[in-house]
Amino acid sequence: MNSKIAVKQLNKIKKIVSENPESPRLAAEGWNEKWQTLVSIMLSAQTRDTTTIRVCNNLFKKYKTPASLAKASLRQIERDIGSINYYKTKAKRIKETAGMIAERGKMGESVEELILFPGVGRKTANVYLVEVKKAAAIGVDTHLSYVSQYLNWSENKTPEKIEYDLMALFPKRYWNQLNWIVVSFGQIFRSRREKDELLNKISEIK
Repeated sequence: MNSKIAVKQLNKIKKIVSENPESPRLAAEGWNEKWQTLVSIMLSAQTRDTTTIRVCNNLFKKYKTPASLAKASLRQIERDIGSINYYKTKAKRIKETAGMIAERGKMGESVEELILFPGVGRKTANVYLVEVKKAAAIGVDTHLSYVSQYLNWSENKTPEKIEYDLMALFPKRYWNQLNWIVVSFGQIFRSRREKDELLNKISEIK
């Protein structure tokens, strides 16, 4: 894949998103505290952003600090986030992560620091760093993975390998836009058929 073509394709997706009357809020956006941003990203995996935002709004009203979340019983947190996919695993992870944040008194400032939190992988860390620090990073989730393979941006299937393929393909100034643009596209066009029809047209860009 040629870098110039990939950029044209990305800009076309961005144009489609910007012209759509729907302007979806992504799970990582709009939180007042850094720890809230991290927890929301952790909970958003394999779950619709609208569901994640609704659950997190209630969660953060109830637990004002990482310490208060860490002190809550696991069973109570499971009830609080019960509409999230894989809520039992995620409840355990956000409780443990909240405890570590409360103990340290600070958040991580790099991927290497952030992935020390339970349940935080490179995707979550990168999305967090883009949202909080406007860092040049690429968070590869299911949306970006699918589009990357469909448009031949990457021939790999593992998120980390796709991440490095995208870093090599796109100029650095596009890195922190990739996840937002593609995830927004995926949130607007939920139908696989509709999504594939648009991606098929985009794949013809030369």
